[in-house]
Amino acid sequence: MTTASEMLDTYPADLGGIDRAKLADCIEKCYSCAQSCTACADACLSEGDVASLAECVRTDLDCADICFATGQVLSRRTGYDADVTRAVLRACMAACKSCGDLCEQHSAMMHCARCAMECRACEQACRELLDSLG
Repeated sequence: MTTASEMLDTYPADLGGIDRAKLADCIEKCYSCAQSCTACADACLSEGDVASLAECVRTDLDCADICFATGQVLSRRTGYDADVTRAVLRACMAACKSCGDLCEQHSAMMHCARCAMECRACEQACRELLDSLG
């Protein structure tokens, strides 16, 4: 059981019909992607030709911030606003797609290949949660 699942299980109020498993998975994937993107940006800064990776670093850091913010918003259930949740999920999906696409172009570097995989997993988890919201 993940930390997100455990915390959701302790929530004293109803989650408003949200699929608990999809919510927990999405929260975990958002935080995992944020960490991977941050680490990828840092690894890019250690590569020999840093200038050629400037866009990748920027995209990694943008994605990390958006994923982290999404995980935070999803973790707060009191006063839940479905419109805000949908908006942050869409933003996270867009950031993950952009970052995943760019990192795939640099997949010869293992940190970019791994980051692309994390971005794809987070994008999918956000899509599944968004679809379950109706």
